[in-house]
Formats: sequence, structure tokens, C-alpha cells
Amino acid sequence: YMNHERTFQDITRTVSFYRGLAIKFEPYVLCNGMQSKLINLHGTIPVPYKGNTYNIPVCIWLMDTYPNHAPVCYVKPTADMQIKVSMFVDHNGKIYLPYLHDWTPTQSDMVGLIQIMICTFGEQPPVYAKPKTETPQSTPYPTQPYMPMPGASGSNPPYPPYPLTQGYQAPQNYPPYPTSVYPPGMYPPAPGGYPRPAYPPPPTPPSSATGSGATGTINEEHIRMSLLSAVEDKLRRRLDEQYAQSHAELDILQQSGQELAQGKQRLEKIIERLDNEKIELERNIVLLKEKETELDKALSRLGDQEPIDVDEAVTTTAPLYKQILNAFAEEAATEDAIYYMGEALRRGVIDLDVFLKQVRSLSRKQFMLRALMHRCRQKAGLAG
Repeated sequence: YMNHERTFQDITRTVSFYRGLAIKFEPYVLCNGMQSKLINLHGTIPVPYKGNTYNIPVCIWLMDTYPNHAPVCYVKPTADMQIKVSMFVDHNGKIYLPYLHDWTPTQSDMVGLIQIMICTFGEQPPVYAKPKTETPQSTPYPTQPYMPMPGASGSNPPYPPYPLTQGYQAPQNYPPYPTSVYPPGMYPPAPGGYPRPAYPPPPTPPSSATGSGATGTINEEHIRMSLLSAVEDKLRRRLDEQYAQSHAELDILQQSGQELAQGKQRLEKIIERLDNEKIELERNIVLLKEKETELDKALSRLGDQEPIDVDEAVTTTAPLYKQILNAFAEEAATEDAIYYMGEALRRGVIDLDVFLKQVRSLSRKQFMLRALMHRCRQKAGLAG
């Protein structure tokens, strides 16, 4: 079974309410001629009729796609019973009910189906007793009250009904019949708008029948209270479903609210950090503008001064330091002259003999200048 958990729950609940049903696992012939082993509930259901309770034999087959598809129901008459064909039962005993036609997996179940069967069969019995051709050896059926037979007239005596099984007592704690806010003999409106057929009026028993309203175990008041209780239970279940759904939605909304609150805190921290960075940037901009102003003043002040001679830009405090400065400048110039002599040789401006002669002379001069700088630094007491 596709939904074995739901199937097990519905079967267990149905059997607990209706003790006359038994669970069987038997082969079932499908429409295409193939056989498939399916579960069925086989037994009797108590049907109140004219103040008495009769056990109607039924067989309810559960398809392997249950509860997505409605069960297949049959009336299974015994050897001394005959099927009464009506708009709800055909000559093969197959049951046709608007409840089966409007079956929905979420709102329909086995208990509700049997309750509809009980209401329907209480108005139009699906079976009647066969006529007796010989004297029975066992205890005869009671003559009153009886279930009407099709085609019975005043000239022909009615046949006795199928009696209540002697070894089975109908339990008194069956679930209530569905919906009482609709007129008697009418189904409640289907969810999809399928019109419910009206129950045909029950046949009038012969005048010789004794009144059973005073002695019956179920009267109209009991039925009305049962219907009210059924409506109350159904409304309570609907309210419980709505409450559970609303509670789940509320939990989701609360979780979303917590996530939004956390996101708000993170955004507030980011905004606070951005504000601090903005204040720091504004402070740096002010500082840069002050430095720029100072640079502009320094440039304007330097622009007002007279040009400085390069040779007089650097002065020394002692003749020895001046000698070191002059020697250093000449040595640097000699280094540059040697470099450019090499460039001239490479480009072919001078030949090798001229290059060697000039480099020898410049190198000797560079050596003397470095020796002079070294001697002056020693005299001045400078490091190195």
C-alpha cells in the first residue's frame, strides 16, 4: 500500500468502532482482469430501521492507492437474503454513494463512509428476506417488525426481515451519524458542489404491524443528539487542524522575526562603523586642508625671496671642511668623466689609444683626490 500508515490507522479505528467487521487479505479481480491481493473488511454493520437494529452484511475493499482513491463497497447477502436494487445498490450488490463519488483523501475516512451507509440503509434497506418455500427446521424469523419488500401489495403478505444475530449485541458507543443541520433524508452538500440525492421516503408498514417507536432503542431525539455530536466533533477536528496550521505558520513567522532582528542588529553595527569612518575621514580632510594652506604659504614666501646662487647655496664653517667639499666635488666629476669616456669609445667617437690615455690621467687624478679627502677627514676627526 502506498500510504500504509494511514491505511492501518483507518482500519484499526473502523474495527474498534464496528466489532462486526473482520479484516481479510484476499485476491481481488481488477477491471483489466488481473488479480491483486487487497485488504477488505468483511462482516456486518448495525443499521437501525423502524426502532430495531439489523445487521447488514457488507464487504469493503481497500485499493492499494488508499486513501487517494475511494474503497469499493459491496452488500454481501446471505443465503436467506435477497439484494434490493435501488439507486444506491445495483443487482451485483455494489454500493454507490455520493460520499464515495466525492471522496477526498484529507476529509474522507472509513468511519464516515460506514456512517453514511448506516444512514442510507436505514432509509432504503439494501436486502430483504427470501420467501419461504418449506417449513424451516430452525427458529423462524420474527414477523414483526419487518423490512419492506419491493413489489409487495396488500394482497400478498410481507416476507419476514433478516433478524438481528442472536450471538451479537450491537454496541451502543458507535460514532455519531454525520451532520444534522440538513433536512432528514438529504445528504450534506459535497465539498465540490456535487448534488446529494434525496433519500426516498420509507415505505409504510401494514396496519397490522405493532408500533415500535415506544419500544425502540433509538428514537428521533437520539439521532438528533448523535448528529449534533457528530457536527461538534467534525468542527472540533477542523478547528484543531486550523489551530495546528496557524501555530506552524506562527512559528515560521517568529523564526523569520528573529532572523530579521538579528539582521537589523548587524545593519546597525555596520551603519555605526560607517559613521565612525565618516567622522575620521572628515577629520583627515580638515587636516589635509590645513597642510595644503601651509604649503601654499611656504610657496608664496619662497617666491618672494631673491634667487640663490648654486655655488653659494652650500657653505662650510671651516677651511678644512671646504677642502673636503671641493675634493669630493672634483672626485665626482672625475667619475662622471671616466664614464662618458667609456660611452664615447663604445660609440666610436674616440679610438682606443685616446681612451686609454685619458682614462689613465683621470684615474691618477681621482686617486689623488680620494687620498686628499681621506687625509682631511682624519684631520677633522670624522669617521671613516
